[in-house]
This record gives sequence, structure tokens and C-alpha cells, in this order.
Amino acid sequence: MNILIEDADSQKFFTGEGLWSKLATEGKRYCGTASALKAAKQEPVGKFNIVGFVAETKQLINLDHGRGKGVAEVAA
Repeated sequence: MNILIEDADSQKFFTGEGLWSKLATEGKRYCGTASALKAAKQEPVGKFNIVGFVAETKQLINLDHGRGKGVAEVAA
């Protein structure tokens, strides 16, 4: 299983250096949820999910979530 950062709004995966892709296979892989959380909190993204991606079945599993350095949403 690969651990990736997913933008919760766009459902794109972090590939590194501020870049995102719709393809999970292009996402930057992390060795654990703690390192992925730490990295995601530093990115210019609003809400994010830490997901496990099983390449064989293309299944995504939500492992954690949070908010990055992006602009917070304003409730109406």
C-alpha cells in the first residue's frame, strides 16, 4: 500500500514541489501517515486527506485528514 496526500476538494494527489495530479500512481509516496501529515500541513492546500492507495485494485483508503497552509473556507 502506498501512502499519499490527496487534496480533499480537487481529489488530486500531491506529486511534489507544489504539483498535483489526478492520477494516484503519480502521487509522491510516504513511508508512513505521520510523515505524510507533516508534509501536507506545509503545503498550500486547504483540506487534505492522507490515503492509502492499493495499486493492484486501485482502491483508496482514508487514513487521516487535516488542513494545510491554504486559505481556510469561510462558512456562509
